[in-house]
Amino acid sequence: MNCGAARHCRIKSRSMQLGRIQIFPIKALDGFAVESARFTAGGILENDRVFAIYDTDGKVINGKRTPRVHDLSSQFDPQIREVRLWQKNESPAQFPLDDLPPLGKWLSDFFGLAVAVRHETVKGFPDDREAFGPTVLSLASLQAVQGWFPGLPIESARRRFRANLELTGGEAFCEDRLFGSAGELKPFQIGSVKFFGHNPCQRCVVPTRDPDSGQGIANFQKNFMEQRKNSLPEWANAQRFNHFYRFAINTSVPPTEAGKELRIGDTVTGV
Repeated sequence: MNCGAARHCRIKSRSMQLGRIQIFPIKALDGFAVESARFTAGGILENDRVFAIYDTDGKVINGKRTPRVHDLSSQFDPQIREVRLWQKNESPAQFPLDDLPPLGKWLSDFFGLAVAVRHETVKGFPDDREAFGPTVLSLASLQAVQGWFPGLPIESARRRFRANLELTGGEAFCEDRLFGSAGELKPFQIGSVKFFGHNPCQRCVVPTRDPDSGQGIANFQKNFMEQRKNSLPEWANAQRFNHFYRFAINTSVPPTEAGKELRIGDTVTGV
């Protein structure tokens, strides 16, 4: 990258702000937006993916494993003390989150196999134990993806990719500035919180499906990869893309950031 391009990157990064924070208390189920969120000593957003559903073999139940999760809707109280669950055309059931066996029994009936709900408040249940921090993408990138699939609502795109932090103020795929070369942990900051950018996130089958119906878009992955490759910014590190079904950035947060808070409107710096 030449010096002019580097200056361009820095100028662009100063305009990037945190536009949305989303947490998912029960891994694989619905999330919701919050105005602010603190970090735990384990480097996760408080209450994000701190519950997970496991079968008796110790394997997690999620959208990668079964599209049945799309038949299940969830809603949490503001303190994340209770959850309401329901299927289409059925009345919701409500469960306290400090007494998990009844919730596990209901979910066992729903999935048709024995499951239990586990709880871990500090480290949560991230997919990646190295890049365990919030996933980051931008609204401009979501809007670009929305344009690749005519008729795709922005909220559907948002729910398909399930990112924690959504940036505003940058161009499409501006989040690709937040990772470096292979083996490099690229430092950046949002507000007062320090992050390390790891890599562009490899996606699974979940984004191909409608979040409510579970119905897939034909050739979604193939079309996404073609468009992603053709839309890769000239300044992006193409070597980090062994394939182009990658979207959003995996991060980690050092222990020094425990207790710090992210807020809507925080500025992205350090890139």
